[in-house]
Amino acid sequence: MANTAECFFSFEHKENVPDFLNRCRSPIAPIKISGLRCSLNWKVGEESLIMAYECFDVSITDKVAHVKLDRGPNLNTMIPSFWSELPEIINEISDEGKARAIVISSTGKHFCAGMDLAVFTGDGFGNSGKTERGRRNALTRESALHLQESFTCFEKARMPVLAAIQGGCVGGAVDMVTAADMRYATEDAWFCIQEINIGMTADVGTLQRLPKIIPEGVARELAYTGRRMSAQRAVEVGLVNEIFSSHEVMVDAVLDIASEIATKSPLAIWGTKESINYTRDHSVADSLNFIATWQAGMYQPRDMASVFEAQSKREEPEFDDLPPARKGLG
Repeated sequence: MANTAECFFSFEHKENVPDFLNRCRSPIAPIKISGLRCSLNWKVGEESLIMAYECFDVSITDKVAHVKLDRGPNLNTMIPSFWSELPEIINEISDEGKARAIVISSTGKHFCAGMDLAVFTGDGFGNSGKTERGRRNALTRESALHLQESFTCFEKARMPVLAAIQGGCVGGAVDMVTAADMRYATEDAWFCIQEINIGMTADVGTLQRLPKIIPEGVARELAYTGRRMSAQRAVEVGLVNEIFSSHEVMVDAVLDIASEIATKSPLAIWGTKESINYTRDHSVADSLNFIATWQAGMYQPRDMASVFEAQSKREEPEFDDLPPARKGLG
């Protein structure tokens, strides 16, 4: 009998359920609906499709979630639906806790050409002349915060996010990959803070995160000039961990790294990610205090016992998944 996995989805309104059913692909068992929450089973294999999205293809195989930008012919530009689909996907994966690592990759010649012009022309940026100016500006600020959260979800996810980048990584795409835990690139990859070239200041995360990944002077030069940074230069300054000869080789290698991460205790991995993220923005003293407090509540001797027992038997240890994130008091 084929291995199966189960996924749960929640809805704010019952009328959203039929739309969900229409978006599901290849379920091999009936979808079970209970109130505003439903589940489906699907085959666990190389193409374990969960949901159909406009901008992404999503699969989960052997505890590794693979989220692919899927508009290659359109250079994977960030159209309006991109900004709602991405956090929905990442938050769902993180909240369920079934996956233990997330890989972000892309399709086509370029990883992502950045923001689609349709985003700038929408009403979300205060383009409606009927609204008083102060209120329009407040709406613009809220829109920027919403866009920022679409990438901050990478940092908030309970498991590491790994980005695999081919070809151009432009504008908003730099915002996106700098929010990931690690980045990998092909030999032909390049990075560009395109916002300065079109007369605006980058505002979705690049200017806040990039100077904490690479030397500040290098980050400033890229931000002020809008020049392209090659993959070779990116690995030299620490923006990417490794360069690969081709897209296929890179994705396979990054999935292998994610699979190795998935063999570790997911609770220990979560704690490690939380500690590194906290340390980035705080002093050493504050960070030591943080990890002491984390360990006081999250240290799990049973996971260590599982490792020692497996080592004595020359086996791989097994760990419980993270529990589903609790939302509210229900």
